[in-house]
Amino acid sequence: MNDAIAKQNLLDLDREGLERFFADTLGEKRFRAHQIMKWIHHRHVTDFNEMTDLGKALRAKLEAHAEVRVPQIQFEKPSTDGTHKWLLGMDGKNAIEAVFIPDKGRGTLCVSSQVGCALNCQFCSTATQGFNRNLSTAEIIGQVWVAAKHLGNVPHRQRKLTNVVMMGMGEPLMNFDNVVRAMSIMRDDLGYGLANKRVTLSTAGMVPMIDKLAELSDVSLAVSLHAPNDELRSELVPLNKKYPIAELMAACERYARRKPRESITFEYTLMKGVNDQPVHARQLARLMRQFDNAMQMKDAAKVNLIPFNPFPGTRFERSAEADIRAFQKSLLDAHVLTMVRRTRGDDIDAACGQLKGQVVDRTRRQAEFRKQLAAQTGQGDGAVDAAA
Repeated sequence: MNDAIAKQNLLDLDREGLERFFADTLGEKRFRAHQIMKWIHHRHVTDFNEMTDLGKALRAKLEAHAEVRVPQIQFEKPSTDGTHKWLLGMDGKNAIEAVFIPDKGRGTLCVSSQVGCALNCQFCSTATQGFNRNLSTAEIIGQVWVAAKHLGNVPHRQRKLTNVVMMGMGEPLMNFDNVVRAMSIMRDDLGYGLANKRVTLSTAGMVPMIDKLAELSDVSLAVSLHAPNDELRSELVPLNKKYPIAELMAACERYARRKPRESITFEYTLMKGVNDQPVHARQLARLMRQFDNAMQMKDAAKVNLIPFNPFPGTRFERSAEADIRAFQKSLLDAHVLTMVRRTRGDDIDAACGQLKGQVVDRTRRQAEFRKQLAAQTGQGDGAVDAAA
């Protein structure tokens, strides 16, 4: 019989949870939690014996009851444009990807929330891998820890990591509690000290959870729209069948109203001949203007156009550059604030929609995709596995 006490991974706890742990489990003053947070998140120290302002007795208690277990780096790769991708081991054969994207005056980390994704958006590489499970808070904030240590990031002083986007593998609002707790650590001065507006959650449109997020958190919201009408969006984003565009836009209005003068970003991946035609631009412009009018605010809705990033086996193609610019011009002419996201990290498959960790699939989606890919290439499954 194993009587060993399961140790608490301190990365799983936000400030309030860590204070409770120190008071209830260790019988210590709550302020000790603040010291630990600084050691972990500011100095990237995981060994309690190196936390020199803690007494020996407290360090012994921590050794007995706690640990700081960070994700293991299985593989990392820099891009020619400065983008950096990590493959991080979770458990067994599961692994997820996190990507850091440097730009002028800012550094953005794209963080995953699930092993795979429970949704099945047709144009997303992650979706082809199926789904295994939600990530814990420790596994989510651990991605930030790994990147911050690599960058030599020091909150409030040498800040190289300025933004975090929950846009990696998975649908964040399907892992609500762990994601909200991790975002709390990102925004805590004792954690990574990021301003609320510098932490962005991207959702495919989980309407009830958008409302719940408005009650419990104060982060920027991005919505993966990708189509301006229900028929097309239901094909591309199956979740739309449950929460159609009208319900989604109403939820976005409710979210925006809780914090006047803050805009919501609508992400729109442009695919050749699918959603990039002039009629689609006109429909999208109308939808965005309706949102602005409802909010009684200019640029309440921002559109982020994303050129589709191809991956093996996909039936979709990237829109031509001329069509992308024409689509943007149509929106701008309709007074809709519109940007085109510059593709970064595509040489290391780190661009938007390309993330693929290692997923022990609990659905049949991965097997079905491999079968389709094998049929397309005329190869057996073994060759497909080798190519992947």
